[in-house]
Amino acid sequence: MSIWVDADACPRVIKEVLFRAAERTAVSVTLVANRLLHTPPSPFIFALQVANGFDVADSEIVKRVEMGDLVITADIPLAAEVIAKGGLALDPRGEMHSADTIQARLTMRDFMETLRASGIETGGPSALSQRDRQLFAKHLDHYLLSIANQKEEKD
Repeated sequence: MSIWVDADACPRVIKEVLFRAAERTAVSVTLVANRLLHTPPSPFIFALQVANGFDVADSEIVKRVEMGDLVITADIPLAAEVIAKGGLALDPRGEMHSADTIQARLTMRDFMETLRASGIETGGPSALSQRDRQLFAKHLDHYLLSIANQKEEKD
């Protein structure tokens, strides 16, 4: 199982948490972006640069994700596609998306986009808080523990 990161907008602090987790657990973490990314030297951490263009990185992640993989993204449509393929989607703010919740998130996203398109100022997201980071780390640890348990069951 692998972790894929929609890296263009992923906060640095979240990437650092992922880098430490990759080293600690020997789980593959791949950052996908349309710009050159610098990653620490590691046999478990990879950067994949894709061409510029709308949703090119998202499409590459969807193409490569496999059942049980985890995708780190704040992009709701990408999260929906990942879930449809049997993957898991975790927002950098710590919200774990599921088949049960993703439709409501898509509906809200579309509603907010309609408001913005009509000229209504909706504001942007707040800064990443300590609570967001803790929630993210909690869900990441839960995922990594489930991988470890699956490996033990196979052995």
